[in-house]
Amino acid sequence: MVSSPHEAMHRIFQDHPDLFSRVSEVLGVDFPPPTSFTILPNDLTETSPVERRVDTLVRLETQDDEPLLLAVEAQGAKDPDKPASWAYYATHLLTKYRLQPMLLVVCQDRATAEWAARTVTFGPAKWPLITLRPMVAGPHNMPVITDPTEVRKDLALATLAAVTHAKSPDIGAILKAMTNVLRDTPADLANPIIEYVARGMGKHAAAEIWRKLVAVDLSFYKSYIFEEIRDEARAQRAAEDILDVLEVRGIDVPEAVRERITSCDDPEILRRWHRRAVIAPSAEQIFTDE
Repeated sequence: MVSSPHEAMHRIFQDHPDLFSRVSEVLGVDFPPPTSFTILPNDLTETSPVERRVDTLVRLETQDDEPLLLAVEAQGAKDPDKPASWAYYATHLLTKYRLQPMLLVVCQDRATAEWAARTVTFGPAKWPLITLRPMVAGPHNMPVITDPTEVRKDLALATLAAVTHAKSPDIGAILKAMTNVLRDTPADLANPIIEYVARGMGKHAAAEIWRKLVAVDLSFYKSYIFEEIRDEARAQRAAEDILDVLEVRGIDVPEAVRERITSCDDPEILRRWHRRAVIAPSAEQIFTDE
């Protein structure tokens, strides 16, 4: 299922590594634009049994001949253990690659973003050993882009901005501007963007807005999310048909049975239940042998 804002907040940097230069510009930090990039393995596990993985790791070559090692982390909530993990990532990456690391944390709510942006020190208060200072992109500093012209200027940045504003009251206008542009965008570029936004909306109310916009404005795209929307609609109609049969037959449908029917998304199971609903003496007995 397409339901992970975490994935959307960092994986877009794997498809668009140059996005960091525009994000840093939005955040008011001047980094030279990359001239090339390399996606690196995100596994930071050592020989010890503790597994550690940064979300996305990119090496960016720059015009200044000073490569940047960019770690991107998606953060959904405050986590008191994360600063220590981030400090570990930074020191491990420095040791492994001999390049100065950068950490970009992407958030969807202001409180988490402000928490992540704090400068954290490790070591005695009188003599800190390590200072952690992440860059943070979130709804407090990413642009609210509701003009299709602005979306068209930088589709990757507009996508990340939309994901960070998933809870914003302006999200309807933001997503509408996205579909206005995606309608005229080549499918090989548009389809991944459609799915990034879908993942980014997660279980927020904006997810339903996006699904409807995709179904109406972008119905000609045969993307993963479009197929998922179509399959879900079919499952919903099949579930309604089962409930209609039971209602016409005057059979009581307990809430637990109704919930099981409406939450099922397997077409074959729904067809089997529909056939049984025609003859079953009770609603529960449509589940016989399940």
